[in-house]
Amino acid sequence: MNKEARIQKIQEIIKRDEAKPFGKIEIPWNDKLESKNVYLINIEYLVYNKYNGRILSRTQSLEKQNYIIDVETKEGKEKIEDLLWHSNDSRNKITEVSINDYGQQKVGIITKDGIIIDGNRRAMLLNKGKKYDLFKAVVLDITLEEDPLGIEKLETTYQMGEDEKVGYNATEKYIKSKLLYKRLSGQSYSSKKPYVTDAVDKIASWMGEDESEVIKYLDTMEVMDEYLGYLGYDGIYTQLDKREDQFLNLTKWLHNFYGEGSGKPFDGYKDSDVDDLKIIAFDYIRTQHEGKEFRFLAEGLSTNHFFGDKKIWQSFSKSHFDKVQPILELEGEIDYNSTNLSKHLDDRDNKFYESTLNDKGESFLDENINEHREQLGYNRAAGEPEKLVSKAFDAISTIKIGHNSFATPEVQEQLLTLSDKALSLLQRRSPSRVLSHIISLLESIDIKTIPQSEKEDVESKAKKIQQICYKINKEV
Repeated sequence: MNKEARIQKIQEIIKRDEAKPFGKIEIPWNDKLESKNVYLINIEYLVYNKYNGRILSRTQSLEKQNYIIDVETKEGKEKIEDLLWHSNDSRNKITEVSINDYGQQKVGIITKDGIIIDGNRRAMLLNKGKKYDLFKAVVLDITLEEDPLGIEKLETTYQMGEDEKVGYNATEKYIKSKLLYKRLSGQSYSSKKPYVTDAVDKIASWMGEDESEVIKYLDTMEVMDEYLGYLGYDGIYTQLDKREDQFLNLTKWLHNFYGEGSGKPFDGYKDSDVDDLKIIAFDYIRTQHEGKEFRFLAEGLSTNHFFGDKKIWQSFSKSHFDKVQPILELEGEIDYNSTNLSKHLDDRDNKFYESTLNDKGESFLDENINEHREQLGYNRAAGEPEKLVSKAFDAISTIKIGHNSFATPEVQEQLLTLSDKALSLLQRRSPSRVLSHIISLLESIDIKTIPQSEKEDVESKAKKIQQICYKINKEV
């Protein structure tokens, strides 16, 4: 049914029932609450709104692939229904049972040509159940084209501003704020320049949020867009799913650290170091690392995160880039013509993560965090040497000297370095203890077991020890 036919059919219902409508409700329209008649509209006269806030990330992603959704076709209708259903599968299943039992309980809003402004999800469930063929709705006396901004305001106020509505996909509010800002201000948002106050005020009012919250949405969306650009996923908003908390944390870090004036990073850090933090965070966001693991990058006081200690950060970032860069260089091209680009990109991200795994299935991304997290712990315990010495002793005690890797030059060299470090610490407090330890070591040497190949070297070192002892004895 085309637009003109829908207008005619809907107007016939209004004319027939205007004196005795199904009911009345108040909606925010024309900057005030207006009492509107509710009519029973044949569901076949209705058309889904493909830019509905609930599925905005999905339709925007599809259009980025030049996939045109014609909601007036059977194919377009089915595509929107699929997107609406999967926008919140679990909640839809619950609502589906209720609608099949009792029918539509909340009134929707449509334009005079049948485009659903509020109630797309309910209409989808009614169509799916096929038990009810009438949709309870307020009919606006305009089309979407006649007042797009007014309808956008209504949808945002009526849906995103109502706490009892089914929660949107986490990224929808960020995309919505970005699009509204551009429409209201006539320019794209940038955290690097002053924002248009009037635009932010309106968005905050429509969404039922504080202005600071809207700025947070816009700042976070800017970082999200940069992340997608970094991966070559520009405009494919499905790839932001299940990553909201990480983006919120990263956005806060970048906001606080850029400008080189924060006290939470290490002393003397530069904006170029913040750039590195952002790229490393993108790699962890891509692999969906979250929670405490992710926050070890830069969250909280300087003593609680890697970016707060120059030595730890330099070690952590170098290890990351050295291992990640070869993987990125081997990544294949993105197939933007894929029939299911979201699945294709998910598979690409999964392969990236798999490339970080060793033979035991452990990711060097996790190992890098765990290794430097221990170093953070050592730093915090620096004032408690007894605990650190005890921990080091326990670690040394668990070494299996029969293991193949124990005899490797690398391990032996590390043990020697460790021994030197321990003796150096001991010498600072008690040279006498160091000498006692050396005597004990010398007495433990079994001369008979010295290999023939080492005898000449041992003799030379013994003379050297003799000379040092003579010097010490003379000076003391």
